[in-house]
Amino acid sequence: MAPGSTRNSSPIMEEEDDVVEIKKAMATGGAARDSASPVSSVPPIVCYCIASILMTVVNKFVVSGREFNMTFILLCVQSTVSVLCVVAAKRMGLISFRDFDTRDAKMWFPISFMLVSVIYTGSKSLQYLSIPVYTIFKNLTIILIAYGEVIWFGGRVTGLTFASFILMVLSSVIAAWADISDALTAGDPAVTEGLGMLTTMRGVVTNLNIGYFWMFMNCAASATYVLSMRKRIKATGFSDWDTMFYNNLLSIPVLAAFSIVAEDWGTENLSKNFPEATRNFLLFAIAFSGAAAVAISYTTAWCIRATSSTTYSMVGALNKLPVAASGMIFFGDAVTFGSVSAVSVGFFAGLVYAIAKSNQKKAESAATGQAGVIPLSRKP
Repeated sequence: MAPGSTRNSSPIMEEEDDVVEIKKAMATGGAARDSASPVSSVPPIVCYCIASILMTVVNKFVVSGREFNMTFILLCVQSTVSVLCVVAAKRMGLISFRDFDTRDAKMWFPISFMLVSVIYTGSKSLQYLSIPVYTIFKNLTIILIAYGEVIWFGGRVTGLTFASFILMVLSSVIAAWADISDALTAGDPAVTEGLGMLTTMRGVVTNLNIGYFWMFMNCAASATYVLSMRKRIKATGFSDWDTMFYNNLLSIPVLAAFSIVAEDWGTENLSKNFPEATRNFLLFAIAFSGAAAVAISYTTAWCIRATSSTTYSMVGALNKLPVAASGMIFFGDAVTFGSVSAVSVGFFAGLVYAIAKSNQKKAESAATGQAGVIPLSRKP
């Protein structure tokens, strides 16, 4: 039997080859894609959705404690767990990334510092806002990134993409309106009377203003981080796993320093943040969320390898619905006409955006392909 036909000789060998290919794809970021059957595409999509939902729900659970104010140490523990997980995965041969290099670390440190600001502002906004509102407002980051690419990278915004942006803004307006209305009516009876009503409104608006402040800060920080990282990746040649390893490793000392300087490490405050009754479960949840971050990166690569980047972007758009629903199920976020409308419009905006990017990519590929065909046809 010829060597080239070995792959078809037995199902067992075929399975082994597939495992090797998956490991290689995971190690390099999974750029190469085989034509996968619909059945084989289901597990990575489901795993990606579960990982992203778990990450959001667990983070919301951790920061939702009444007395929780130690966000920096929370993020420090998560980053440490993430580094341990990716190092363990590398030793098992599941992924591959370059070894630590001081020169690379110096070049990448500003990006890691930006990531700290992204994660911190995201955690603070989750502390004050519901998961559906947080999920919807994250869409605004896409708009900032898109126009940042137009300014700095010569990107282009098509008519359909612009239409999706309008829908994203509309969903955010609906979400904010529904959120404020629900918060005010939650303070019934008769939304309290006289001065009591004024005090209630002030308290609600102040609380929401803090949440929306952190949310907009998070959108700006996320867009700056993504655009800066895109530039720096070209300089360093980092793969996805290199990026994750350096991001988390370099953020640990920054987060630890901020925690020591800015947070109260007194016995009383530690007891408030980590009550004895729920301490073990809370610490487990924090460690679990760090592992979930790695799971999202892993399942992202798996999803792209098993399907395509277009399918992955569609899954990302569709995934906003179960993520928003998880807040309503696990945290009792209000299920009202306003909240459901906001989630639905945001969901539709994500779909329109995914389709617009898919169409744009096809048009660019076709243009590139045509440019390559002409010289070949004239070749002597």
